[in-house]
Amino acid sequence: MRIIIAGAGEVGSYLAKMLSNENHNITVIEDELTDNLKTLDNYLDILTIEAYPGSIEVLKDNKIEKTDLFIAVTPYETENIATALIAKQLGAKKTAARVGNIEYMKPQNLEFFKKMGIDTLIYPELLAAKEVASILKNSGVSEVFEFANNKLNLFVVRIEKDAPIANKTLKELSDVFKELNFRAVAISRNFQTIIPRGNNTFKVNDLAYFVSTPKNVNDIKKLAGKESFTIKNVMILGGNKIAKKIASELEHDFNLKLIEPNKEKAIKTADELNKTLVVNIKNQNIEYLIEEGIKEMDVFIGATGNSETNILSCVLAKQLGVKHTIAEVENIDYIDLANKLGIESVINKKILTASHIYRHTTTGNISSVQCLTGTDAEMLEFIVPQNSKITRKALKDVNFPNDAIIGGIMRGNEHIIATGDCIIEPNDRVIVFCLPNAIHTTGKFFK
Repeated sequence: MRIIIAGAGEVGSYLAKMLSNENHNITVIEDELTDNLKTLDNYLDILTIEAYPGSIEVLKDNKIEKTDLFIAVTPYETENIATALIAKQLGAKKTAARVGNIEYMKPQNLEFFKKMGIDTLIYPELLAAKEVASILKNSGVSEVFEFANNKLNLFVVRIEKDAPIANKTLKELSDVFKELNFRAVAISRNFQTIIPRGNNTFKVNDLAYFVSTPKNVNDIKKLAGKESFTIKNVMILGGNKIAKKIASELEHDFNLKLIEPNKEKAIKTADELNKTLVVNIKNQNIEYLIEEGIKEMDVFIGATGNSETNILSCVLAKQLGVKHTIAEVENIDYIDLANKLGIESVINKKILTASHIYRHTTTGNISSVQCLTGTDAEMLEFIVPQNSKITRKALKDVNFPNDAIIGGIMRGNEHIIATGDCIIEPNDRVIVFCLPNAIHTTGKFFK
């Protein structure tokens, strides 16, 4: 695909790095020669241009009429909308724009923008808020992803010290817990992602990725040493856009308290939310947080604009007995650190946004893509065509890439956890987990 990315900020740079692994023809346009643009130019096989992304001349010079996907992700909403509209009028097949106005995400307004020429609007804070809501529906799980119409889920859990599966191989696990219907598809350990096989061992503090059905989530949590608990009280630190959106998603289901240090922002936030108690605390030290009842909280969410503050506040909350902590960590380099410090869930808007956009880069029989926080692995959903290589033998005999694994299969209304004896059939929807270097090879099995 020919892809033009307008904006070399954090989201644009992350998208460029991710998409460059898959042989796309990528151009990044940024109106200033930033460090990000220099880094992309030096280390990736892509074209970088220092120019205004909304320039008609610049877009024409870069063959906008032959562009399959134009992505506007500058920090400025109006610039994103304007450049996406111009790109569409000049011939771009698909356009996507990042926005910061929740009003635009109403169904009737999405349709309005689509008629104007913008195929997709991305509101990162809304994606993050929905991710947090999904996590809280499954207490004790670090992340949960729904696919196959929610018939199958991907559950991410941290392996605790006394977990029944700690120091056991996958083969031992399948022998001992034969009655459980799940499949391990990835392990994140010490900044490395492992696509597991039978001889791989689960270690304490690993982030383990399991495919199973929603009804098996409690069994998976028990295996990982997690206790299920009822969530009633939730505290959010921060009153910025993402914190407010998280609060609006959660306030009708939980007792919510939001801490905001700026008095004017606190007053404005209180007016915007319906059932959330907003508290203005200038000094967010331990004494004030204890006074505001942090010890009585079931969940603590660090959602300020500062990754370090969010990580440290979650560590503090854990020390004070909070059962589940969630940190918004926008610095990707800090994600593994947050995981190592025992923070149960990490939210990253760049990765969520990339996943949302990434699905528009899929061709042929890939129906969806999900980038996974805390791991290099990606989750792909394939629709199996007739006569494809994957249908010719049982999975254990098809010589599937070592850096990829099939987790689940949807066959009509039937959902199947994949094993070596499974035989894939045409029209199946197949969930595959793979490292970036294996995506191209994996795709050949589904052609």
